[in-house]
Amino acid sequence: MEHEQHTSQSGVLVLAGTPIGDVGDAPARLAAELGTADVVAAEDTRRLRRLAGALGVEVPGRVVSYFEGNEAARTPDLVRALREGKRVLLVTDAGMPSVSDPGYRLVEAAVAEDIRVTAVPGPSAVLTALALSGLPVDRFCFEGFLPRKAGERSRRLAELAAEPRTMVFFEAPHRLAESLAAMAEALGAERRGAVCRELTKTYEEVRRDTLAELAVWAEPGVRGEITVVVAGAPPADPSQLGPADLVALVAGREAAGQPRKEAIAAVAAEVGVPKRTVFDAVVAAKAESAKAAQSGK
Repeated sequence: MEHEQHTSQSGVLVLAGTPIGDVGDAPARLAAELGTADVVAAEDTRRLRRLAGALGVEVPGRVVSYFEGNEAARTPDLVRALREGKRVLLVTDAGMPSVSDPGYRLVEAAVAEDIRVTAVPGPSAVLTALALSGLPVDRFCFEGFLPRKAGERSRRLAELAAEPRTMVFFEAPHRLAESLAAMAEALGAERRGAVCRELTKTYEEVRRDTLAELAVWAEPGVRGEITVVVAGAPPADPSQLGPADLVALVAGREAAGQPRKEAIAAVAAEVGVPKRTVFDAVVAAKAESAKAAQSGK
C-alpha cells in the first residue's frame, strides 16, 4: 500500500484553484498562499499579477512562468527549490492545476522525490458544468479535449459510444460546431448534451439540447470558454440486438484500437450476453465475408 513519506528538509508543493470567471469565487486560502509562497509558478504571470491585485495581495516570492511550452524544462528547477525546503505554489489561468492544465508533470516529479503535495481547493469548470447540465451526475468521467484531427477524434468518440457515464469535455470555441457534429454522428443525433459557455462570467450561458441541435446552434460561431457535457449511453436491450448488431459493436471497438478478444469481452459485458454469443456472431460474419469475397473472384 502506497503512503506518503516526506523528508524533513523538503518543501511543500501547493496546487491552488483559481477563479474560472468571477474573481469573487477565489478561495480564501489562495490570498494567504500568494502572500507567503517562496516561489509562485504561474501559467500566465500577467494574469497572476492581475489576480493578486484584484485580491489585494502582494506576491513577495519569486514568480516564474510554468506553461505547456516550458513545463518539461522548468520542472527540475521547481523540484530543486522544493528539495531546498521552499514552498512552491502552482496556479493556472483558471480552475485546478493538472486538470487539462500544467501541473501533472510537477506533481509526478515531487511525489517521486517524497515531497509533500497539497492543494487549495477551488472552482472547477468540470464540476460546475456538470451540476448545471441537467444530466445525471451520479457517475461521470472527464475526457478533456478531443483530438484535433478528424480521424483521431472519430476513433476517440467510437471508444466512448457505449460509455454509460455522463461525459465532460473541454473544447475551443472555433472547434465547437465540428466537435458537436462528430459527437452527434458517433454517439447519436438524439443523445442529450449541454454546452456551458463563460461559466460564472457576465455572459454565462448554458444551452441544453440534443447533440444534433447543439451542432446546428453552434455553427454560426460561439465565443468564450467552453465546457460540453454529454449524457452517457442508454443501457442496451439484449432482446433488441441481433448478430449483426453485436458484430458492429465489436467492429467499432476494433476500429478504436482494441484487440478483438478484448472487444468481444467488452461488448458481451456491455449488452449482458455470453461472450460465446458475441464470439460466434463475429466468426459467422467473418466466414460470410470470406465466402462473399471468394464468390466475387
